[in-house]
Parts: sequence; structure tokens; C-alpha cells
Amino acid sequence: MLGVDKNASEDDIKKAYRKIAIKYHPDRNPGDKNAEEKFKEAAEAYDVLHDPQKRQQYDQFGFEGLQGMGGFSGGGGFSMDDIFSMFGSVFGGGGFGGFSGFGGGGRQAARHQGSDLRLKVRLSLLDVANGVTKKFKVKKDITCPHCHGSGAENGSGAETCPTCHGSGMEVRTKQTMFGMMQTQSPCRTCGGEGTVIKNKCKDCGGTGVVKGEEVVEINIPKGVGDGMVFTVSGKGNAGRHNGVAGDIQVFIEEEENDTFIRDGQDLIYNLLLDFPTAALGGEVRIPTIEGTKVKVKIEPGTQPGKTLRLRGKGLPAVQGYGRGYGDMVINVSVYVPKTLSRTEKEMLEKMKDSDNFQGDNSTKQTIFQKFRNYFN
Repeated sequence: MLGVDKNASEDDIKKAYRKIAIKYHPDRNPGDKNAEEKFKEAAEAYDVLHDPQKRQQYDQFGFEGLQGMGGFSGGGGFSMDDIFSMFGSVFGGGGFGGFSGFGGGGRQAARHQGSDLRLKVRLSLLDVANGVTKKFKVKKDITCPHCHGSGAENGSGAETCPTCHGSGMEVRTKQTMFGMMQTQSPCRTCGGEGTVIKNKCKDCGGTGVVKGEEVVEINIPKGVGDGMVFTVSGKGNAGRHNGVAGDIQVFIEEEENDTFIRDGQDLIYNLLLDFPTAALGGEVRIPTIEGTKVKVKIEPGTQPGKTLRLRGKGLPAVQGYGRGYGDMVINVSVYVPKTLSRTEKEMLEKMKDSDNFQGDNSTKQTIFQKFRNYFN
């Protein structure tokens, strides 16, 4: 973990730990869980190797020999705060490498996180097919323009907190049945920042944020669906004292379409054929989501409930999750006229006794059954 050999001196171990701790320090790698784990692992390794007894046990028996000896390897469940407080003496109590991460000088002052916002976006099927960029005027907390987020009036700045002396943490000692116990918690005076503002900004009252508006541009990818949620990072409420801005959670609401029914990436189109075309065959023109039309061949004797499939004429996969494009599924229905002229009636009367117009009940499927089978 530390990259030192078995015979390394305590000074070598200390230097190696210092190098790795700086590299993977949470302040340098905000939000990086992998870096946080490596930071903890390095602390665990140092905890073992700088202690002669633990080091001897480790050399002889490995990690199994450390069980029950306390510390990190003993399953103490230390948090990041425990790591910061335990190793203050290692780095002289004043921080290291540009960070204030350990001991005496204290852990780095807390950065305030702005809260998230929620937006509901209504999309047409065409928006879903092509992706779309939408602009919204959002009411939110913004960085105070008067003090530029510092919270201090006229650039007066902040002073070191008199309670925690800049560490952002308060250490309390109390007597318990197990002896004297120390606990750490964010400073009550400065809220963990390590500084306090004496001359507060007249506009924001020292918070560094005010109510305002911002035009937010949101790029919505192709293929999203109703009920999906995606995040636009850093566009939420501004954090106090130039802290980290929150996010916007975008909730997708899909409008119904008069022409197509959506089934995942597929589009269902209900085609109503006239009886002559269904019986004799021919060509029909089918609309697509882009607004163009494509020719589809109808075979003679096409039955109601038959489905046709146009490959790749459906919707795209959202951000690569799924097949490239879905299909258009054409569900065929046959139109039966409600009224007929005398001539039309006479023609049908002549044909209805023909064997070709007699259906076979043993092989029939209703339109509903075929449509249901498509979804099963």
C-alpha cells in the first residue's frame, strides 16, 4: 500500500505515507470514492507499520495477526474525521501539501453544498426521437453580486473563528466509565468553516447567496422516456460562501401522440386498410416520426390483426443503453363501411356466397388476440 520494502525505516514509512496521503487526499479528489478508499488504506497501512508491536505481528502473521489489536486493522470503524485527528502529530499539526487535513491546524473548513432543484420537462415524441435543448428561467439561490459570495462587506474578509481557532472542529473531553473520552464535532460558532464574518454583507446578510434567477440550458438526450430522471450538475442553488452549487433533477414527462403508441423503443402504428386493398394487395404510405412517409407493400389477402415491422424506424436507445433504434410495428385493421349504395350492396350480395368469402372459424384469431400476442 505504501510502496516501501520490509526493512524500511520509520522515516521512510512516514515519507511514503505523506506522499500517498497528499495524492489521494479528499480535498484534491472531491467526490472520488476510489481515491477516498486509497486514502483510508494508506492510513491503515501507516497505523500498522509505525507501531512496533503491530508491525512485528504483521511481519509474522499478516493481517490475521492484527485482529484484536485495535486501530484500523482491529475493526475500529474509524471515519475520515478519525483519520484526520489521529495523525495530526505526523504532519506537525499545521497541515501539509497545501491542505489543512490533519490535526492542530485542523481539517479543511467545510464547503457548503447548495441544495438541488427539480424541474419537470414535457416532451413530444419528436423531441424524444431527436433529442432537444430547452432553456428555462429558474428561480434559485445565486452568488451574491455585492460581495461575490464571500459574505463580507466591502472586501473586509473573514476572521479566524475564536472557538475552534480555524480548525472547523470542536474537541470535547468528558469523563466516562471507560475513562476520559474525546469527541469531535463541527464548530458551533462557525458551522465548521473555521472562519467568522464580523462585517456582514448588507445584501446577503453574510451568507454569500441571494435570491435570483438564471437561464439554464438543458440538453436532453435522445430516447428518454416518461418518468425518467437525469441530473444536470452544478446548476442548482448556489452554496453559501462560494460553496459547491447543487444540481437540477430533471423529470421527464412524455406527451401522448395522436399517430403512434410507444412501446419502449418500438412505435406502434394502427393502419386502417380499405377492403379492396386488403383483398387485392397494393401499396400504402405510412407516416414516420420524422414527418416523412414510407411505402409499405400489402400482400393480397392481408388479414385484420396482421402485424408488419419496419426495422430501425422506431426510437433511439437513450445514451447507448439498448439496441440502436427500435422498430415501427404496423398493426393492420380493415375498414368496414357503415353505409353502402344500392350498387355496392348488389355487388357484395353476389360475392358473399362465394367460397373465397367464407372464413374458416378453426383458424381465426380476433384482432384483439393478435394484438395481445404481440405484447406477450
